[in-house]
Amino acid sequence: MNFLAAAGARRLCAMRAVFPYLWRGKYFSSGNEPAENNSVTPMLRHLIYKIKSTGPITVAEYMKEVLTNPAKGYYMNRDMLGEEGDFITSPEISQMFGELLGIWFISEWIAAGKNSAFQLVELGPGKGTLLGDILRVFSQLGSLLKNCDISLHLVEVSQKLSEIQALTLTEEKVPLERNAESPVYMKGVTKSGIPVSWYRDLQDVPKEYSFYLAHEFFDVLPVHKFQKTPHGWREVLVDIDPQVSDKLRFVLAPCATPAEAFIQNDETRDHVEVCPEAGVVIQELSERISLTGGAALIADYGHDGTKTDTFRGFCGHRLHDVLTAPGTADLTADVDFSYLRRMSQGKVASLGPIEQQTFLRNMGIDVRLKILLDKTEEPSLRQQLLQGYNMLMNPMKMGERFNFLALVPHQRLHGSNHQTNARQSKPSPSPVAGFGELAWR
Repeated sequence: MNFLAAAGARRLCAMRAVFPYLWRGKYFSSGNEPAENNSVTPMLRHLIYKIKSTGPITVAEYMKEVLTNPAKGYYMNRDMLGEEGDFITSPEISQMFGELLGIWFISEWIAAGKNSAFQLVELGPGKGTLLGDILRVFSQLGSLLKNCDISLHLVEVSQKLSEIQALTLTEEKVPLERNAESPVYMKGVTKSGIPVSWYRDLQDVPKEYSFYLAHEFFDVLPVHKFQKTPHGWREVLVDIDPQVSDKLRFVLAPCATPAEAFIQNDETRDHVEVCPEAGVVIQELSERISLTGGAALIADYGHDGTKTDTFRGFCGHRLHDVLTAPGTADLTADVDFSYLRRMSQGKVASLGPIEQQTFLRNMGIDVRLKILLDKTEEPSLRQQLLQGYNMLMNPMKMGERFNFLALVPHQRLHGSNHQTNARQSKPSPSPVAGFGELAWR
């Protein structure tokens, strides 16, 4: 296949989310951090004032303030990705990751009948590296896509990251259009001539035939945390430490809180995390796919309703106490894929979650690696390719920690609902790439 022909590799850096995070102390205290780490950040001052005014806040509200507060939020005014940032994602590790995702979208486009146009929508596009790799595959398969009108739609709340994405994807060969007051706050054209638009909210993206991508998007959405007690479920809250006025601590709510409604009646764990915002996004995606077609591919580290406490922070590629120096570190929690499936409410079919190593192997990463190695004579590049492959596929690294989930129309798995000629047998749908071995028809 032509898409396997291009050579090259990206710099390999440290990875995110490979260490377990443990609660420190039975009373949800964040522990005694060294004094030099307890810096009073602008965000901490803001949170202390907020808590003094309204009382303890939920972990979800804490995450939302720390990560996306317009003035002081971690994501809003900085570049936190890559070697110089606080974490790194799969696209920065190896070009193969994005290339195979590009093939996934083309495979689904073919299986659905080669629609004359589609939107590619990414939620939280990071630096735009992943989309860049996907678009390179689209260019290499230009003869296949030549009669298809493609447009890009990026959902991004961070002004800083949107500027980085624009530089990555467009190189500003065509001046960007900006309108801060519009739902489409920025527009441009990619290096290959594809129109691209930026939005702050998925609901503002046109409801047309689309393929959706959410790579490490759901893990940063705010979670509510609950602990089972002799008196029933009690929500974990963030409060001011009465012993240290500029330090935060975890406490338990004295009575039931509204978010408890998200806990399943048959829940057997003694500690759970629920993410209502993730449910809203999944419901929106499911509604769109059921009405207009397309598919969604979700890739994140997570579990299938089995884990308990996964809330943790990252700063400088290291674990960071979640309540220390808020606003200076990334906050994240593993995605509960069983919850995402429930929130689709049967409007679409779901596949997975399956482990990243299985998905990428089904997509042909071993073949792609061999071709890249055959075309690369430089020893350092060959070493980077092998290291990148190992990081993506090793069960002890990202291979088993990251999972893929797909949402597709029901008819994608069960064949078209349209009537067929009586003399023709109804064609059986091809397997969904990645969740079975890749097949071209």
